[in-house]
Amino acid sequence: MTGRLPAFIIGGAPRSGTTWLARALDRHPDIWLARPLRPEPKFFLVDDLYAGGLPSYSARWFDPAPPVPVLGEKSTNYLESPAAARRIGADLPHVKMIFALRDPADRAVSNYRFSVMNGLEDVDLATALALEEQRDATVAPERKYARPHAYFSRGCYARLLRPYFEHLPAEQLLCVRFEDMIGDASETIAGIHSFLGVKPRPDLVGDLPVINASAADIEIPADTVAQLRRAYAPRNDELGSMLGSSFRLWDAEEART
Repeated sequence: MTGRLPAFIIGGAPRSGTTWLARALDRHPDIWLARPLRPEPKFFLVDDLYAGGLPSYSARWFDPAPPVPVLGEKSTNYLESPAAARRIGADLPHVKMIFALRDPADRAVSNYRFSVMNGLEDVDLATALALEEQRDATVAPERKYARPHAYFSRGCYARLLRPYFEHLPAEQLLCVRFEDMIGDASETIAGIHSFLGVKPRPDLVGDLPVINASAADIEIPADTVAQLRRAYAPRNDELGSMLGSSFRLWDAEEART
């Protein structure tokens, strides 16, 4: 018999505030996030874990949970996996998915800075972007999910989200902007509380700092950022068409690179 299962999953995107979001939601008295936050469960992503079935997922991540009404988990790489979308839709048809999306050019720069900071990158960003497809295809097995050089592809949000819209009802999918979490954390978290069906508690995030920040002192040439923005423009338009007017796309004034 399967035990308790999550009512919601934070599914991505990397370098877009997902750890902050998980910790913010975990502060609510009616919400409990699977522990530890790291390493993430990745149950629907990793074939060997998924083969263990939902009982193993429940026992490992949710049976230790206290008696609160809303359980959740965070596995940031779910957004990048059509297989995960298919599995989640089949096994958790009522689950709510939350995706934190960041201006894709800013996200790519943050990803690059984070990789440099952690000794995983030794070329400039323009070179890294040119080599991305080649390097990502030959990534070491132990970095299969970390994908330290996947700078551009992770910002093609419409393509990544499409499998989730195919396997889950649109009303169960929520995309929030990283910029809104940073700029108005209280209002944003209250909206997510409402989405999850718990009492909005905007007061719970006032003292929660930025988590896993990348090194801001790594200079990125302006022309490289401009190139990224041009490349993402049609992809952002596609995202806008997918999510509708309720999702505000990014503008130049919000650039945080």
